[in-house]
Amino acid sequence: MSDDIGNLISQCALKNRAAFTQLYSLTSAKLFGVVLRILNNRAEAEDALQEIYVKIWNNADKFAVNQYSPMSWLVVVARNHAIDVIRARKPIAVDIDDAFDVSDDSKTPEQEAINTSEGKRIDRCLQELDEQKALAVRGAYVEGYSYDELAERFSVPINTMRTWLRRSLISLRECLEQ
Repeated sequence: MSDDIGNLISQCALKNRAAFTQLYSLTSAKLFGVVLRILNNRAEAEDALQEIYVKIWNNADKFAVNQYSPMSWLVVVARNHAIDVIRARKPIAVDIDDAFDVSDDSKTPEQEAINTSEGKRIDRCLQELDEQKALAVRGAYVEGYSYDELAERFSVPINTMRTWLRRSLISLRECLEQ
C-alpha cells in the first residue's frame, strides 16, 4: 500500500486528477484524524484537511521517494498545516468592560512619594532612640529576628528585649505623631 501511495503522489506531481482522487480516498481518514487531534475542533479540522490536500496537489513534485515513506510525508504536511492553523488563531477578544475590573497593584507615584516620606520620618525617629534599641527594632521589624535571637545578639534577657522593643515602639509612635 505504501508503494501505491508513493505512486499516487508521483502521479499528482504530474497533475493526474484521478490519482489525486484515489490518494484522497486512501489517506483522508488518517490525515483527518491527525489534524483533528491537533486542532480539537471538527469544523476547523475539515477546513484544514481541504487546504492540506491543496498543498499536497501543489507540492507533490517535492516528495522525495527515497527520503520519507509516502504516508509519513503526508502526515508531516498535515501536521505542519494544523500547527500553522493554531498559530494563526486570533486570541479571543475580551470586552473592554471586563478589562476595567483588572486591578493594578503597583503603587501610584503619589503612594511612592508618601512611602518615601514616611520612610524618612521613621528613619529620623529611629535616630532619636538609643543606638542599641534602634538596632533591636530594625532587627525585629525589618530583618525578622525573633525575641530570642535578639536577646542573644544583644546579650540581654528575653524579657528585657521585649521591654526594649515595646518602649521603643511607643517612642516611635509618639515621634511619628508630632
